[in-house]
This record gives sequence, structure tokens and C-alpha cells, in this order.
Amino acid sequence: MFIRRFVAAIFLALAACASVPDASLPTVGQVEYRIGPGDRLALSVFREESLSGEFTVNELGVASLPLVGDIQAAGKTLPEFRADLVTLLGSEFVRDPNVTVNVVNYRPVYVLGEVTRPGEYAYNERMTVYALVAMAGGFTYRANQNIAMVRHENDPEERAYELTSGAAVLPGDTIRFVQRYF
Repeated sequence: MFIRRFVAAIFLALAACASVPDASLPTVGQVEYRIGPGDRLALSVFREESLSGEFTVNELGVASLPLVGDIQAAGKTLPEFRADLVTLLGSEFVRDPNVTVNVVNYRPVYVLGEVTRPGEYAYNERMTVYALVAMAGGFTYRANQNIAMVRHENDPEERAYELTSGAAVLPGDTIRFVQRYF
């Protein structure tokens, strides 16, 4: 009888200390990609080879383009960045520019904690948390498979999220899987 009460008291104490998820991660369809430092972009201006090429967004969030110079890219969606380029090129360099912008390489994501191979992994478009866990060799036997601690690139601290099959990963995320207690 004493042992049962002792085990129940320990279980209740651990349950009270456990992280309660704030919310669920966005699903893949809800994610809106924003450019950030470390992304490699391909810019193509129709019939203007001197303005086209691949460019890396630097630590300050700026892409340095030939003839044009530095243009702020970080924090913008691809359509917003394209619109800025069309406005800039149309006002100073090219009449009615036809511009396309694509991401060649995204910034990496990081996995920590209770996975077989923690580390840095290349981000793929429409990546889910479970796909990332699979790339990291799966969960360890101690992993809490219901909760992930996530720190998005610009957030100062990590937050607990409930895992679902469609939980999306964003470029630059750090995801830590914690231990379960029972």
C-alpha cells in the first residue's frame, strides 16, 4: 500500500513539472517561407545576363547584386523580394523587367536531444518534424514523442509544441526532443 502511494506521488509530481505545450506547430500548408541570412537565391532577369545569377544573403540580411548593389532580403517572402527588385530595376536599369527569384539552398535546421544522430541537417521545402527525425536516425528509446522544444531562428527562447504528423519545420529552426519520464 505504501509503495503504491509513493509511486503515485512521484508520478503526480513529475506530471506537474512536465512542460505543457503552448500550441501545436504550424502544419506544412500553413508555413509562409521568409528569406533569411544564409539562404542562397537564384535571380533571373529576362534578357539581362549581367543582372542574373546566384547570390547568398549575408548575416545582415542583405543580398549584394551586381550593378544594383545591396538590397534588403531577410524577412521578406519571395514575392515581396521579387516586387522590390522589379521596382528597383524598373526605376533605374531595365524597362519593364521580368524577374524570377528562387531559393537554391535554404539555411539548415538543427536537431538536438533524444534522436539517434543529433546535428545540422539541410532543410527541404515542405519538411515536417517527423521527416527530420527520420533523417536524424529516429527517436531514442527515452524520447518523448509527443512534445518538441522549438526555437525559431529569431526567437530568444524555445517553446514546447505538441507534435502532429503534419508539424512543419522552418529554415533555421532548432528542435530539441526531451526525455520522457515513464
